[in-house]
Amino acid sequence: MTIDGAYTVSRSIYKDMIMKKKLSRTALVVEGGGMRGIFAAGVLDLFMEKKFDPFDLYIGVSAGACNLASHLAGQHRRNFRIYTRLMTRPDFISMKKFLRGGHMMDLDYLWDVIEVEDPLAVKDIFRLRKKDYIVVATDIESGTPVYINPDAENCNTCLKASSAVPFLYRGNLEVNSVRCVDGGVTDPIPAREAYLRGARNIVVVRTRPGAFRKKKGMENYLSSFATRRWPKLSRAVKSQADTYSRCVDFILDPPRDAAICQIAPEGPLKTGRTTQKVELLLADYDTGRRAGEAFMTLWKRIIG
Repeated sequence: MTIDGAYTVSRSIYKDMIMKKKLSRTALVVEGGGMRGIFAAGVLDLFMEKKFDPFDLYIGVSAGACNLASHLAGQHRRNFRIYTRLMTRPDFISMKKFLRGGHMMDLDYLWDVIEVEDPLAVKDIFRLRKKDYIVVATDIESGTPVYINPDAENCNTCLKASSAVPFLYRGNLEVNSVRCVDGGVTDPIPAREAYLRGARNIVVVRTRPGAFRKKKGMENYLSSFATRRWPKLSRAVKSQADTYSRCVDFILDPPRDAAICQIAPEGPLKTGRTTQKVELLLADYDTGRRAGEAFMTLWKRIIG
């Protein structure tokens, strides 16, 4: 069902969440989506301001993993600054670069700029940390998801690998001796992984409306062709729409011992994967903040 147009809830979670609060882990799962991640940045900034942190497990994919990293480091509005100041620069998303043999979404440029202008406080993520943080990537050889526990040494590489969308970024990155690309290829909304790790209360921050399903499009075929050197990865890319639907199915109809709540935009965001217009990013950031506020109101009413 949909409540206040701000988020959706699987089944009736009111009694479920109360019953499970003391019996299991509580997970926060954050979807990627390129520039649409500004919505999740708004949710997480609101949570930080309100000191709302009931979670034991954090799992992020692509932009969602990056958003969580700043959040766990306690860097308020860092994500906002990166989306609106650094990712809007023409050298980050560039068709001209792509046509010349470079990246359409130049993560190398972005990571270099971030390191100079707004670096991640990596050590703060892991200092005295008692909670699990998982970054999802995709193994290019097996075409299967990889669930990485980053550390202070490899965290930035993990985040970059998780964000390396085939076709838009021409490379891949090595993490723990595994060559990886975007985690969204094989597990775009890892609520099931949270469940397998013991979470029974699962909150999912989406960057699409709650019941959104992907359709196969030209990008799938182009990305599949671009990854033809790795046949299993190429097949995974081609079947992304089906993989995404299975993730949504799990969220909307979870196991009977789980309660899953989505914080999702009521309709399509103004921002797309490669949108760089600041006014649209600002609007979706504010939408995320409102959705986060509405969710907190529900949480307090249910759990106190």
